[in-house]
Amino acid sequence: MSVFAPDSLELNRKLPLWYQVSQSLRASILGRSPEAPLRLPTEDRLAQHYGVSVLTMRQALKELESEGLITRHRRRGTFIEPEARRERAVRVMGSVDAIVAQQSGDRTTLLDHGPRAVPAELAEHFPGLGEVMGYRRLRHDSASGEPTNWAENYVHPDAAGRIDPADLERGWPMTKVLRDVAGVRISRITDTVEARLADPETARLLDVPLLSPILHYTGVTWDETGRVVDVVRIHYRGDRFSFSVTVEAP
Repeated sequence: MSVFAPDSLELNRKLPLWYQVSQSLRASILGRSPEAPLRLPTEDRLAQHYGVSVLTMRQALKELESEGLITRHRRRGTFIEPEARRERAVRVMGSVDAIVAQQSGDRTTLLDHGPRAVPAELAEHFPGLGEVMGYRRLRHDSASGEPTNWAENYVHPDAAGRIDPADLERGWPMTKVLRDVAGVRISRITDTVEARLADPETARLLDVPLLSPILHYTGVTWDETGRVVDVVRIHYRGDRFSFSVTVEAP
């Protein structure tokens, strides 16, 4: 039987290793192609792949098992659960791979893209720029086809010139495209999540009643020079997502 091949990961020693590994593997699982194998490599092989101990790998797998993303069978191995539940928390813990995982797993439609005037409320992030490149995407649950969230990105023109819209259409999160395709060296991402009511555009795109509860996420991405390269605003259906923050005690 063929074995699923997860993405690689550059570890940040300031964050719990098990968490980073679980989020990276989670992103690989949710972003896999439909024809990808369901069987995961052994704990030993996964630990070697990520450069961590078997105990750390075991803890990461336990986290994914608790989410219902994988099932583990003695002597048979570990398998991706094809019918895993799609409701999931918007989780913030400081890892770029956590952001990629958060934005992965749904079928994506690129609604439109092109030059946009910098919105007044985002002007502080793009000083001296009158225009940025805008991208609007709608995500559907891969199993049910139900709309789950829609995103609008405002990308610095220097970075946008290295983006292929086809990568966004195949479902890759903008964070992954910027880092892995455009070659942007991301230094940090600031997340803000707040409760809002669905405006007419969000209600139409997500097929929910006007003024329904929405989780509104804003992510600001900086490169290594301290310049903002992307601001994304994602509108999540309140009946499909929750907000979760994990705090590790020393």
